[in-house]
Amino acid sequence: MSATHVSGQMKFAKTGIAGLDEILPGGLPANRLYLVEGMPGTGKTTLALQFLLEGRQLGERGVYVTLSETKEELLGVAESHGWSLDGIDLYELEASQARLQPEQEYTVFHPEEVELTEIAEQVYAEVERIKPARVVFDSLSELRLLSREPLRYRRQILSLKQFFAGRNCTVLLLDDTVGRTSDLQLQSISHGVLSLERLGQEYGVSRRRLNVVKLRGAKFRDGFHDYLIETGGLRVFPRLVAAEHRGDGAGSVFSSGIAELDELLGGGLWSGTSTLIAGPAGSGKSCLAAAYLRSAAQQGKFATACIFEETHRTFLDRMAGINMDLEEYVAAGLIALHQIDPAELSPGELAARIRVDVEEKQAKVVVLDSLSGYMNALPNDRYLLAQLHELLSYLAEYNVVTIVVAAQKGTIGPVETNSDASYLADTLILLRFFESQGCLKKAVSVVKHRKGSHEDTIREMQITSEGIRIGEVLAAFRGVLTGVPEYLGSSDDLMNPGKQR
Repeated sequence: MSATHVSGQMKFAKTGIAGLDEILPGGLPANRLYLVEGMPGTGKTTLALQFLLEGRQLGERGVYVTLSETKEELLGVAESHGWSLDGIDLYELEASQARLQPEQEYTVFHPEEVELTEIAEQVYAEVERIKPARVVFDSLSELRLLSREPLRYRRQILSLKQFFAGRNCTVLLLDDTVGRTSDLQLQSISHGVLSLERLGQEYGVSRRRLNVVKLRGAKFRDGFHDYLIETGGLRVFPRLVAAEHRGDGAGSVFSSGIAELDELLGGGLWSGTSTLIAGPAGSGKSCLAAAYLRSAAQQGKFATACIFEETHRTFLDRMAGINMDLEEYVAAGLIALHQIDPAELSPGELAARIRVDVEEKQAKVVVLDSLSGYMNALPNDRYLLAQLHELLSYLAEYNVVTIVVAAQKGTIGPVETNSDASYLADTLILLRFFESQGCLKKAVSVVKHRKGSHEDTIREMQITSEGIRIGEVLAAFRGVLTGVPEYLGSSDDLMNPGKQR
């Protein structure tokens, strides 16, 4: 069985790397020469070995030609991933020993020129002998040093390209970008270019991303894509493009299970919309979001939550303490709680987890708690709104009720957020603290609701051991949203915590 597949008139060689073939048109156009460039530590060798292993699995002969690493080092890399390289030819090109002899120092040729010619002849002879379908050459840095001059180096690469032309062989050339920018001359010669990057962070693990710089004659997904190097090889997370996912299902009203909250929202939230719950710390944002998780589970629908600020255990214990026990639904597989560490997780991997829950498990409610945690998962906060917009648009196409929790700075008085995402959300629920009769109280209001009418009132909200209670309109107060209200009524205008409405 061949590791290539045909699309139209073009054959494609699968890379065997999860996510990369999705970025490419199912693989690399076969029988062409490609450049894989990046700094040390970006996974070039691992990618190349996976490419050859995929060919071996599907019946194609592969050769790994190495100038920069020994066979023992390559076998060590394979062993660290649990791979066996049996069936793959490892060809180690050693430096010519003859030129190290004193009598070889007197010659009209530079020793490097002699060695470069010898290396090329050895490679050609090995390829002619084995007749592989896939070849990896590691690395071009050695050839660049031996060539000494850019013109001679370019001619050598062109010679390699011409040699492999017509031999039904897909070739990967690995190149380090140490101390220099990308080699544009080399990129122009190659049929396609994969660029691997490693981004250092001030805290947490380094982020890695892949970019398909060019791929002649084939369509690919442009832009940067996060990837991981883990036991088993590279795993690439294709950049989320909402336009590639088009749903045709009609939206429906989704209830929170709290009648008074649904009244505020004009009946409830609509599927296929996003809701931002904003408020200061401790105002009840996560509790409201959890109400929708529980409501979905009670209807037999799958719901998922990405929790950034607290542990899985703490979240469940906190919800159980307000009569909203979610543990039985988690155990039943109706609710998935993902505890996210922003220092360890890239935004691409986060989006991939959500996609699995939505596309494979049919999640109907997705909660992101919170926006600050999501922002910390990004390499730079200026990308927050663009990536969040893409994610919300994608979830809307699948008719998901999306709830994003946003913590605001401050408690009493003016509050603000690190990044204003309110314009992206279809619905905005605002929670505030206000002071009354020596007590700190909570207020809830709906600022906007694009899918229909909603109450424009401000109501008191309580979170007790019996659950969430929404009270009457705070008609006796003025200035609640400022955090410093003026009281105009009597004590009867407020809820009695010991009395159910």
